[in-house]
Amino acid sequence: MTLAVSAATDAKLRAAMHRLLEGRPRHTDGALAKENLAREAGLSHATVHRATEILDEWNTHVPRPVRRTPAERARDDTIRSLRTQLTQARTQVRELQGRLEVLATVTANLYAANLTLRQRLENRR
Repeated sequence: MTLAVSAATDAKLRAAMHRLLEGRPRHTDGALAKENLAREAGLSHATVHRATEILDEWNTHVPRPVRRTPAERARDDTIRSLRTQLTQARTQVRELQGRLEVLATVTANLYAANLTLRQRLENRR
């Protein structure tokens, strides 16, 4: 069988895998991720993916992410929908605040004009 990686690389990966699986990482936070396997071994991500035999072993030891249940998917869809509605509501609030400011300015100008006209009317009497 032809090795996809050198013996030295194989040894580094196996040592890194054992440290991570035993919870004794030296160079990472200890999360069981292929990226951490590469960092722990001091190798590139691409090199790790060429080591198919080691990756197969890694995959047998590291649990796959749990798939979301239908209830969780429904919850996430509801959250996504509510976030969209919230964004739209905030946009509408900003637009209405802008209109309110314009109307307040117009009202203030009309009030000032009304006062001026009343004063002129009083002065004529």
